[in-house]
Amino acid sequence: MDLDQRDDIGNEEDAANLVHTFYAKVRADELLGPIFEPIIKDNWDPHSKRMVDFWSTILLYTRKYNDDPMPKHMQLPVEKQHFDRWLFLFNETLDDLFAGEIAENAKLRAASIAKIMMVIRSRKNGLRVL
Repeated sequence: MDLDQRDDIGNEEDAANLVHTFYAKVRADELLGPIFEPIIKDNWDPHSKRMVDFWSTILLYTRKYNDDPMPKHMQLPVEKQHFDRWLFLFNETLDDLFAGEIAENAKLRAASIAKIMMVIRSRKNGLRVL
């Protein structure tokens, strides 16, 4: 997409575009794909729908997601390098597709979520905060 023609995230269709584009990158990624594929298997459609609901709730206040994502994600075999890669791909996807206040907020929210997850994982494992 031409960078000059990018709009901000404005509706659930935009949130879906973000999620589907991002998770296509995750699935193809050499570092992240092997983490998610064995767990999600052939259930990417329901997972993607939940992630669209999650991000539309976080960014657009749709209130479609009412769960706690932390317990399921705490079971993933991930380390700092995985969080860093996840954030890189997420921010890259945002920059490819969108420009504006909500897109920038998405980057901040994603970084905050990653930081919280790393802190919780570190404390749970008796490690210093990454």
